[in-house]
Amino acid sequence: MLSCTLQVVDSLIGMIKALQRQGKRLAGAMLAVQILLLSPVNADVPPPLTGNFHQTQVAGYLSHPWAVVENPLGGWLITERNGTIVEYTHAGERLEIPLIIDGLYVDGQGGLLDIVLSDDFIESRRVYLSYAIGTAQSNYLAMGTTVLIGDSPQVQTLFKVTTSKDTPVHFGGRLLKMPDGSWLLTSGDGFDYREQAQRKNSHLGKVLRFNTDGTPHSENPFYTPEHTPESYIYTLGHRNPQGMVRDSVTGNIWLNEHGPAGGDEINLLRAGNNYGWPVVTLGEDYSGAQITPFDHYPGMTDPKVNWTPSIAPSSMAIYQEEVFTTLNNHLLVSSLKDRALYAVALDQNPMSAVQIFATINERLRDVIVGRDGAIYLLTDGERARLMRFSPLRDEGVPEHSLR
Repeated sequence: MLSCTLQVVDSLIGMIKALQRQGKRLAGAMLAVQILLLSPVNADVPPPLTGNFHQTQVAGYLSHPWAVVENPLGGWLITERNGTIVEYTHAGERLEIPLIIDGLYVDGQGGLLDIVLSDDFIESRRVYLSYAIGTAQSNYLAMGTTVLIGDSPQVQTLFKVTTSKDTPVHFGGRLLKMPDGSWLLTSGDGFDYREQAQRKNSHLGKVLRFNTDGTPHSENPFYTPEHTPESYIYTLGHRNPQGMVRDSVTGNIWLNEHGPAGGDEINLLRAGNNYGWPVVTLGEDYSGAQITPFDHYPGMTDPKVNWTPSIAPSSMAIYQEEVFTTLNNHLLVSSLKDRALYAVALDQNPMSAVQIFATINERLRDVIVGRDGAIYLLTDGERARLMRFSPLRDEGVPEHSLR
């Protein structure tokens, strides 16, 4: 199929870009692309990992969305950074729900971010949210809850990081509910405050764990009865982590984070571990200056996957379905800069990433696996959309998708 050829073309184009960065001659690679484009398409060889696939649009006209979650009754809830939840019902109706969030800070990368449904969402319509609050001079990452009933639901803040900043970027913001009902929340380093990722009296550059009432979890590695700032720390030494997922089979928690110019990472989280930033990184400053001489440091945990040059990983899911059989037990990582989706086998050592669905070519903000086993991708920007990817079925077999 054409999708197979496009994947190979994309791979060659990626190789050319890499050679350009290294200043090498491109004639051979350009000739390879020309030969491939002029060659007949081999319909008998499907793309690796996914096979031939079907792509449909589920939702469109989204304004700077950040996260998507599936309604157990059917349909979708999508956060927009301006403070709106866009809901698509199981019947395909579009509803826009503006939230009242006291002090919502919408600038740069700030605004309404992640969304998690309560276990009893069907009955209660309760959701949990992460968002930025404050002002340009003093803003914070926060987590709160509301019930999606009425015209403009009021959000109750349950937790706020203790450390303010005056930058509109590097909030982190990914939420994960743990089996015991506690929460993990990724917190970025604020960009201009990277040294605080190593300081236990700061919540910047951390993964934080707390209870629904906002108190620190008593099993946290640096817990104190006085609930000091370090009591909330689950892991430290992070830059701007935006993807986090728990493997329901093994219990492992995986996290991806943005590096500087290079040094994007996937990390396997262990409570109390230090993941190095900014003492250790495989990237460099945007100016080209060296951030640190260390690419490894005693007592700090190395990443399982490194991307240099950067891909800008934005979110992550685990595929444990049988619809795409060869993707089972893979991490799925969406990227902004590379405008691509990557698959990483969890049983591979060392781990490496393979691009899938090469026809995308859009900045990707979020990835989730639907209850139907299909893969759903949320794009980024002021005219974003939600797309569904499923295997191309045999002729005569209907493709069931919400449009």
